[in-house]
Amino acid sequence: MESELKTFDSKENEPLQAVHESSSKDDRPLLKSDSNANSPKVSGVEELEELEKKYAAYVRKDVYGTMGRGELPLVEKLLLGFAAVTLVPIRVVVSISILLIYYLICRICTISIAPTRDEEQEDYAHMGGWRRSVVVQCGRFLSRALLFTLGFYWISEANRNTDTAEILTSENEGKEQSEEPERPGAIISNHVSYLDILYHMSSSFPSFVAKRSVAKLPLVGLISKCLGCVYVQRESKASDFKGVSGVVTERVKEAHQNESAPQMMLFPEGTTTNGDYLLPFKTGAFLSKVPILPVILRYPYRRFSPAWDSISGVRHVILLLCQFVNYIEVTRLPVYYPSQEEKDDPKLYAHNVRKLMASEGGLTMSDIGLAEKRIYHAALNGLVYQG
Repeated sequence: MESELKTFDSKENEPLQAVHESSSKDDRPLLKSDSNANSPKVSGVEELEELEKKYAAYVRKDVYGTMGRGELPLVEKLLLGFAAVTLVPIRVVVSISILLIYYLICRICTISIAPTRDEEQEDYAHMGGWRRSVVVQCGRFLSRALLFTLGFYWISEANRNTDTAEILTSENEGKEQSEEPERPGAIISNHVSYLDILYHMSSSFPSFVAKRSVAKLPLVGLISKCLGCVYVQRESKASDFKGVSGVVTERVKEAHQNESAPQMMLFPEGTTTNGDYLLPFKTGAFLSKVPILPVILRYPYRRFSPAWDSISGVRHVILLLCQFVNYIEVTRLPVYYPSQEEKDDPKLYAHNVRKLMASEGGLTMSDIGLAEKRIYHAALNGLVYQG
C-alpha cells in the first residue's frame, strides 16, 4: 500500500485542506527532475552540504548516501549481490503470497454485502459480526507476517507514562483522574516510511486517508476498503474537500464514542522524513476535539535506513529487500486529552501534541514541509543529471 495514505493540510480557514494537500502539483512524483528553468540547480560538494543543512529533515545518513546512490565499499557490494540472488526472490514470492491470501480473505468476507457509500466514499469500515472479526484479525496477523518477511523480526514496543503529558493536559479541568478513560478517536504518528502503515495495521488495524486512485488498484483496492480508508481526490474542487473533511471528523468522533468503530490513523506531518525530525502538524487530525493517542516510530539501522526521504520508491524497496535484518522501535504515549482551550483552537492542540512527541521521542522540531521537500528533491536530481 502506498505511503500516500497520510496527509492533512492546515489552513485555518480551509478545514477541507486539513484532510489532504489539495494542490494538483502534489500528484507529481517527488523524485522526477523538473525541467522548469526555475528549478534549483546544485553542483559541487559545497552546494550539496548547504542543501543538507537547509533540508536536514530529508537527508539520508546511511551507507547508501544521498538518494541511495552513494559510492559503496566492496563489502557492501558483495552483501547486496548475495542478497539479490538469495534473499530477495524468497521475500518477493512470500510477500506476494501474503498479499494474495489477504485479498482472498477480504473477497470472501465481502461477498453478498454492499459497501457503505457516502459522499463519494466507499468502504467496509462498518462491516460487523464474524466478517469484521476475520478481516481485522487476519489483517493484523498477515501484516505482522509481511513485516517479518521484510526482515523486521523483532519490534521493540514501549508504553510510556510521562510527566510531560500530565503537564500539557493539566488544563483539562473536566477530566478527573477517577473517571473511566475515554477511547481515543485517532492515532497520531510521525511519518517515516510506507512501512509505518504495515506496523499500524499489525498493531491496531485502523483506517487511513488515501488517494481515491488507491481504491481502484488491483488487490490493494479491496484491502483499503476493508480498512475503511477515507479517499481523497487531490485535484478535486474545494466543495469536494469539505465533504472529505467532514467524513474524517465524523469518523474520528465515532471512533471516540463507539468501541466497535475503527480508529483513524493520521500522519499530521503530511509527508515522510528521515526519522530524526518532526515537521509542523496540520490541524485536520485535531478538528474533532476528542482525545488522541500519540505514537512515535523509529527505525534504527546499521547499513540501510528504512526511512523514505530522498530516495525513489523502487530503489528503496530493492535495498530494503536486500537487508538481512531491519528494526522498528515504537513508543506509545498516554492518551492525550485536550483542554477546553485546545478544543477551541486546533492549532494549539496540534502544536502541544507535536511538542510532546518531539520531547518524548528525542526528535528535532523542524519548520519545513512538503514544499521544501520537493525543492530538495529537484535540487538533488539537478545535481545527479549535472554529474
